[in-house]
Amino acid sequence: MSDERAKRFPLALADLVREPRKPAARGQDTRGKQAAVSAVKPAAAAPVKPGSSRAASVPMKNPATAAASAKPASSVFPARPVAKPAIGVAKPVPGAGKSAAPAHHASHALRTATRPAERDANAAATATRKGAPNVALASTQTLTSERVRERMVERLRSNGVTDPRVLNAMSVVPRHMFVDPGLAAQAYEDAALPIGHHQTISKPSVVARMIELVATGRALNKVLEIGTGCGYQAAVLSQVATEVYSIERVRPLSERAKLNLRPLRVPNIRLHYGDGRLGLPAAAPFDAIVIACAGLDVPQALLDQLAVGGRLVAPVGSQAAQSQVLTLVTRVSASQWREEQLDRVFFVPLKSGVI
Repeated sequence: MSDERAKRFPLALADLVREPRKPAARGQDTRGKQAAVSAVKPAAAAPVKPGSSRAASVPMKNPATAAASAKPASSVFPARPVAKPAIGVAKPVPGAGKSAAPAHHASHALRTATRPAERDANAAATATRKGAPNVALASTQTLTSERVRERMVERLRSNGVTDPRVLNAMSVVPRHMFVDPGLAAQAYEDAALPIGHHQTISKPSVVARMIELVATGRALNKVLEIGTGCGYQAAVLSQVATEVYSIERVRPLSERAKLNLRPLRVPNIRLHYGDGRLGLPAAAPFDAIVIACAGLDVPQALLDQLAVGGRLVAPVGSQAAQSQVLTLVTRVSASQWREEQLDRVFFVPLKSGVI
């Protein structure tokens, strides 16, 4: 710097650099931040000997305090933990806020709370894979299905079904447990639904009509059903008759009917795998025979297994020509039967043999 410039600016550039102002301490968070910085960044200067003026300006720190201050500044004001709702818990546990439970207890409670939902989901998936009845669906839609069944019964009553035993049986048996889960929403509509192997579950109105035809005015002790299918009509018959025998010629359907009926624990149904056209001579005679498939005629073997005074109901006619008629046959004597033709219907064909 020239002499003339020095006269005009007597101070050097170094004299103009001001020491930065130290912020005033504002509580534990500022001290924590400064302690964290000092703990993380060691002093760049060389160690100072004890007794010197610089050594006196550096305060001694407690190791515990230094360790605590080394935490991030956010630890001074810890964020509130986000409460995760426990699945399946509807009400708060009394006194939950008084003391903090151990972490392993909390995780155990969450696992316990989620366990029923997991069990239901796993049970439903396993049942679907094995072709078992949709038990999970039955447990979650029980109240809804009861209300829907009552509306179904009201429709049956308005359509002419009057036997209180039949109406009660239709209201008791959960039809949605006998159809595929994907069709459960249609279970209580008056419609025939597929159950696989080119077979169907009959309309509720047809089931009620056929059972009422053979049951009206008398008690049913022993009933034979031809065509078990998924087991629904056998379940309804079990509420009206003392003993129910049912024959199915398609083995997978026979096994499915067993699985569908097992959760209901119906003690008076006996399922058989065999040719329905041959009937069940070992258990004959029967007070009533219900045939859930249509043939061009009623097999003589079934007429012979009907008790005197007993009734047989069956769709008779050709499926191709769509000329099936619901027919009621009453055995008048050992060698005489009376036949009545009633409603137009449409059923799957009655076939011989087993598959």
